[in-house]
Amino acid sequence: MQKENIMGTERIPRLIMRMSLPMMLSMLVQALYNVVDSIFVAMYSEVALTAVSLAFPLQNLIIAFAVGTGVGVNSILARRLGEKNMEDANKAASTGMFLAFATFIVFALAGLFLAKPFLGMFTEDSELLGLSTQYAMICMCFSLGCFVDIMGERIIQATGDSFHPMIIQGAGAITNIILDPVFIFVFDMGVAGAAIATVIGQWVSMFLSIYYVRKNQFIHIRMRRIRPDRRILKDIYVVGAPTIVMNSVSTVLVSALNGILISFSNMAVTVFGVYYKLQSFVFMPVFGLNNGLIPILAFNYGARNRKRMATAMKYGIVIAVLIMAVGTLVFQLFPSLLLSFFSASEQMEAIGVPALRILSICFVPAAFSIVLSAAFQATGYGIFSMLVSIIRQLVVLCPCAYILGALIGVTGVWLSFTVAEVFGLTFAIVFFLYVYKRKIRNLTATMQEYA
Repeated sequence: MQKENIMGTERIPRLIMRMSLPMMLSMLVQALYNVVDSIFVAMYSEVALTAVSLAFPLQNLIIAFAVGTGVGVNSILARRLGEKNMEDANKAASTGMFLAFATFIVFALAGLFLAKPFLGMFTEDSELLGLSTQYAMICMCFSLGCFVDIMGERIIQATGDSFHPMIIQGAGAITNIILDPVFIFVFDMGVAGAAIATVIGQWVSMFLSIYYVRKNQFIHIRMRRIRPDRRILKDIYVVGAPTIVMNSVSTVLVSALNGILISFSNMAVTVFGVYYKLQSFVFMPVFGLNNGLIPILAFNYGARNRKRMATAMKYGIVIAVLIMAVGTLVFQLFPSLLLSFFSASEQMEAIGVPALRILSICFVPAAFSIVLSAAFQATGYGIFSMLVSIIRQLVVLCPCAYILGALIGVTGVWLSFTVAEVFGLTFAIVFFLYVYKRKIRNLTATMQEYA
């Protein structure tokens, strides 16, 4: 199997670039269309931008379940390929597709009945509530494209193919960017138009994802025969469930922070939403690197090749830190320029410039935590990723934001991010040392090792 040999023998720096670079580029495109989406909405009206920011936690929850389940499938599929267990590899891919359809149904129902009551907890402004509900309901009720697209990408990537996932995601992003101004301005649909453009882009990616999954030479899925396998389900969620919880914590976090920030002003919520869009340009490439590292680490863990795992981790950390350092410099030096893309008013600049500078301090510590999480997910210890996320975001960040916000104002909310990131990194290192001693240190390579 050519791809299997590449995962097990190709030099690590080249392999990381081969696996991660397409994912990093596709995630940059993803970040671009998320930002372009908000830029167009900001041009439509300031309240529309606030509405999208308020609805973000629900949109993020969709991504949390889609990516979390996909990570679980990706990890088990790569491990089974490393073990040459093709029967279980095919079962994992088929079960993953079943889960994508099943999760969509849950979110469609939640969008219909729960979106408005949830968003009503954060604002009494009827216009803001109406626009944010409109955006959230469209994204949730038509989220099938998102779930199937992400699952297909993770399945393909686990086989050593990271080029086609880039094509899949890029096609959806470009579709969204093209349709945004059409639906928002030409059809004068505003926030609803932005949501419709997003959904159409996801469905374009979904159809491409299905096409490339069926063409993949290492796995064989028959869409009409997709069935859940209980044993495989358990293996998927051992890794996937902690990742879902980890990413879902972000939804709780953003909702809680929106509640804290709205007590200062609606503009503080808008600035926080803008920050989340902008920081995706820094974090998305690192997450792409993470997605490329997981199958490399998982494959070589299954092949019991400790040296290649260690080398991949070292290169991953160096690349992640470099990306985050560049992002920090941009946020420190050009905050006004970044805000100007969102038609920033004087009030937005007054709050946003110091916010971007303070928030970017946490970027470099986050790089280490993200790469360590790849090792947890690849070795079946996804629960540690979940624990780090819960400690960082719920145990530390939320209380810290509330306390510092009460003591020194909105600046305290921004400072709480760095405090939380330091705590998260500390626990990530402790958990990694545990995994290394228990699972990685005693591995013996069964194939020729290449640095």
